[in-house]
Amino acid sequence: MTSRSTIRFILNGETVELGAISPRLTLLDWLRLDRRLTGSKEGCAEGDCGACTVLVGRLSQGRLVYESVNACIRFMGSLDATHVVTVEHLKSPEGMLNPIQQALVDCHGSQCGFCTPGFVMSLYGLWLSEDNPSRARIEQALQGNLCRCTGYEPIVKAAEQVARLRPADVFDPIEATRHRVTEELTSNKASGSVEVVTGDDAFFIPSTTAELADYLARHPHATIVAGSTDVGLWVTKHMRPINPVVFIGGLDALQTIEHKDGATRIGAGVTYAQALSALSTSHPAFGKLLPRIGGEQVRNMGTIGGNIANGSPIGDTPPALIALGASLTLASREGPRTLALEDFFIDYGKQDRQRHEFVESVSVPDLPEDAHFSVYKLSKRRDEDITAVLGAFFLRLDGDGKVAEIRLAFGGMAGTPKRAAAVEAALSGQEWAEANVLAAAELMAEDFSPLSDWRASADYRMTTARNLLTRFYLETQGEEAELVRRVAGGSR
Repeated sequence: MTSRSTIRFILNGETVELGAISPRLTLLDWLRLDRRLTGSKEGCAEGDCGACTVLVGRLSQGRLVYESVNACIRFMGSLDATHVVTVEHLKSPEGMLNPIQQALVDCHGSQCGFCTPGFVMSLYGLWLSEDNPSRARIEQALQGNLCRCTGYEPIVKAAEQVARLRPADVFDPIEATRHRVTEELTSNKASGSVEVVTGDDAFFIPSTTAELADYLARHPHATIVAGSTDVGLWVTKHMRPINPVVFIGGLDALQTIEHKDGATRIGAGVTYAQALSALSTSHPAFGKLLPRIGGEQVRNMGTIGGNIANGSPIGDTPPALIALGASLTLASREGPRTLALEDFFIDYGKQDRQRHEFVESVSVPDLPEDAHFSVYKLSKRRDEDITAVLGAFFLRLDGDGKVAEIRLAFGGMAGTPKRAAAVEAALSGQEWAEANVLAAAELMAEDFSPLSDWRASADYRMTTARNLLTRFYLETQGEEAELVRRVAGGSR
């Protein structure tokens, strides 16, 4: 396989080739400082506000797809063989506004205007990919865009107005060049790996997992970057060194989802957005969790494998995967290694992964027909917020209504995602009855000693963990109305 020392991508309508760039350089800084494309704004530098939103087109299983992303935490090294589209590219050759821009004018969807380019790009991504989206889908697409002026209603109305127009009805710069862009990106991907070394800085873009394994064997302290939704903040907020970097977002081999032998295998490079359809079908409760992870831009960038590898005690997917009995496969030049996902998390900041290994995939067993599975996330705001407590619950009963199998996993309750072993032991083999559930819930204190921080107090975390178990019990009994009454009345 050939190799080159530059990245190649398309910026709007121009082919760009760059060599001596830092692995820490963000797309937003490059756009604003190097190219003077200042429509994209910096509001937060951590992927929360959406003012920096652009579209990135990439080949996914041979098809060109465009996704909204946060330019403030997207590294330049991850853009090889992509098409970057900024708000400046939307106008027609005659200078007319794009229909989305015009709709925002018509509906008075912009006031101070700082956030407006980001809203335009998020709505543009939705407009390109979906016909007549529902109001709920529009609101979901805008989860990652914050506005302090309009109250959002005019922006949503603009999205509803423009939904009736399709790219075929008006000039659209992406549709006009889709064939040419597809051919150019295909050629770039076929040209092999990329290694850029500039002084003490270095980054590598493998074209195969074998190249990735070989590079990690030679550079065991390299930082692996998939979606950069977490590593991006290491740079923009903590100024941490990440050199050398391996960008794996372009590895098709890590972006597969397949169902085989009673399980769904999800490649480590599969994004939250890509996983949503598959997991919503096989594990509906999991499907309801994914739209609450970040905003649309974060879900388009962040990966299931990265959420696991990061090892955060408040990562959203590990508790749900642990409750389902998922297994993890690590890979290296020495071959694959598979272990139960719960065994991967050893202690705070420590996982069972050698420096030369990388997360290859996670395997999620099918949900048995007689099983109950639920996931609950508690956070200060419902959308685009970090978890305070997350509980995932798996239950199977025997013919006598006794607990045959149970797994209760929590995030935000310990230094790692962790099962409530004492509670599980107290319930195993017992009748699945309210009195037993309430008694077992009191044993949470044997399993967890949560901390107090700005997201939640230790007492809140312990109380709500117990309450979530009660909620799960009531839902397995079909008592959702009773659950609402109890919560409204303030009792557990």
